[in-house]
Amino acid sequence: MDKIKKICNFLSTNIAVFIIIFSVIAFFYPKGFSWATNYTTLFLGAAMFGMGLTIKTGDFKVVFTRPRDLFLGFLLQYTIMPITAFALAKLFGLSADLALGVILVGCCPGGTASNVITYVAGGDVPLSVGMTIVSTILAPICTPVLVYLLAGSWVQVSLLAMMLSVVKVVLLPVLLGILIYRLFPKQIDAIRELLPLVSVIAIVMIISGIVGSNAEKIMTCGALVMLVVAIHNVVGLCLGTGVAKLLKLEDKKVTAIGIEVGMQNSGLAISLATANFAANPLATLPGAIFSVWHNISGTVYAAIRRRMSGEG
Repeated sequence: MDKIKKICNFLSTNIAVFIIIFSVIAFFYPKGFSWATNYTTLFLGAAMFGMGLTIKTGDFKVVFTRPRDLFLGFLLQYTIMPITAFALAKLFGLSADLALGVILVGCCPGGTASNVITYVAGGDVPLSVGMTIVSTILAPICTPVLVYLLAGSWVQVSLLAMMLSVVKVVLLPVLLGILIYRLFPKQIDAIRELLPLVSVIAIVMIISGIVGSNAEKIMTCGALVMLVVAIHNVVGLCLGTGVAKLLKLEDKKVTAIGIEVGMQNSGLAISLATANFAANPLATLPGAIFSVWHNISGTVYAAIRRRMSGEG
């Protein structure tokens, strides 16, 4: 069992490497992975269910005991990333598909990867988990409304359909996971170390499927999307960190907020693009590339923060 736990921890902490490996394989052998796009919603639902299983009652205490920190993280999450996405789409003159994809990423809640990176960076992990929980639970309202407001000049957005999609692929699986844990805490605790493996497999399959389905199109616009995604992510990390510093928060809180703002649930962006914007196939591409990039940049950011705090 210990060996299996070590393997799961290795896969979780090196998810960016496995995403890159399978993405490269999918690019050169698209037929082997393109089928996965038919199950994007299922894969993301499984990842969110796994997240719900890891949430303990104690994790909600931070919501009530540290509302100021949580509200700040929530506010920065749903302002910096959406506005930056909109600005980059305009600045680079992106096509409707790509603009929509970038905005979808920017309007999504924080991803569970942010919690792992915060731990690696020596940041405030309870705060990170609390921010992820809050932004995820409020995503059925915040994400569709923001996409509706920001992407409406490029494509027609159905607000109700998007809300239902977020409820179905994010909120319900997370709440179900929380409920299952409440009913069977001992059994879930016994396999807790294995749960991140579910998210790793799900995210790898989602991204590999997108790469396989868009292999030819990546050749023509992949470099542009990579540039926009990298700028988007770095702006989020820097502004999230900068604002938290300006407000003179503790160093560990600064780290947690910077990471939470810059790292998105890009799997949700892919799922929403697939379910709600079938006429815009390239809208899934920014989310797929963001999933790879933010794990790499997040790891670099974590090393920098640890060195600055004297822990590295």
